[in-house]
Amino acid sequence: MESRGRLTVHARTPCELILERSEGADILLTNKTPLTRETIAALPALRFIDVLATGYNVVDLAAARERGIPVSNAPAYSTRSVQQMAFALLLELTQQCGLYDRAVKEGMWSRCKDITFQLKPLVELDGMIFGVLGFGAIGQAVAQTALAFGMKVVTASRTRPETLPSGVEWVTHEDLFRRADVVSLHCPLTHQTEKIICERTLAWMKPTALLINTSRGGLVDEVALARALNEGRLAGAGVDVLSTEPPDPGNPLLQARNCVITPHCAWATRAARQRLLDITAANVKAFQAGCPQNVVNA
Repeated sequence: MESRGRLTVHARTPCELILERSEGADILLTNKTPLTRETIAALPALRFIDVLATGYNVVDLAAARERGIPVSNAPAYSTRSVQQMAFALLLELTQQCGLYDRAVKEGMWSRCKDITFQLKPLVELDGMIFGVLGFGAIGQAVAQTALAFGMKVVTASRTRPETLPSGVEWVTHEDLFRRADVVSLHCPLTHQTEKIICERTLAWMKPTALLINTSRGGLVDEVALARALNEGRLAGAGVDVLSTEPPDPGNPLLQARNCVITPHCAWATRAARQRLLDITAANVKAFQAGCPQNVVNA
C-alpha cells in the first residue's frame, strides 16, 4: 500500500474525527468507519473509496456515485474462513465439544464408572436438511460442506442461479424455514433482509432446528431469537455477529439458552486477512491505472 502513494493509517476513528482525518485525501480506505452523504459531500478532493470488507453498507453508495467516486470492496476474501466458522458453530451445538472438554478437565470422566458419560444428547448431521439463506460465494461454499456431511441442502436467495449444484434444491423462503433442521444465514444486510429472523420466521422453524449466523447481526431480531431459545421453540443458535458490536451487556443473546457466540472473528484467519490486504492493494492500483475493479456502485 505504501508503494501506491503517501499512506496514513489510523487504527480507530471515532465519528467526530472522520472529517478531520479524511480532509485532503484522494483515496479513503475504511472498514467499519461510516462514510455518509454529508461526509462525502464535505471532501472535495476525494476520488476513490475502498472498503476493507465484502459488505459495504458503511458507505453511502448513491452519494459517492453522484460525485463520480467509485467504491470498491474485497469480494470472497473470507469465503473459506467463514465456511469453516459456520460449521464450527454448528458442530459446537451438535457435538458439545466445549462442554465435554470442561467436564473432563473438572474430573468428571476420571470419576466415571463407565467408559464414557453424556451430559447432552449428541446430534448426527447425516440426512438432516440444511437451509442456506443467501446463495452467494459463501452460501455456496457452506452448502458444499453440508453436502459432504451427508445433509440435504435447500436454498433461497434474492436471485436464483441459472444452475444449481447437484444435491441443492431451490425453495421459497417460507419452505426453507419450515423444512430445514439447520438454517444458515449468508445474505447481505439490506432493508429487505433486516431482521429477517423475527417472530414470524422463527414460528415457521421446527423446535428442534438450529440457527447459524456468520453474516450480519442486523439480520436477526435478537429479542425474538432469545425468547424462542429460552422458551424451547428453537433448539439452539450459533452466531459470530450481533446487531451492535461489541455487544451491550444487556444483549438478550448473551444469556439465552443454548446460544454459542463468537466475537465476529470468522473472517479473521491469517490467510483471509492476507487476501483482504492483497485485494485492497490491487483495488487501489487498478483505480490509479484508470480501471477500477470490484466496484459496487457503478
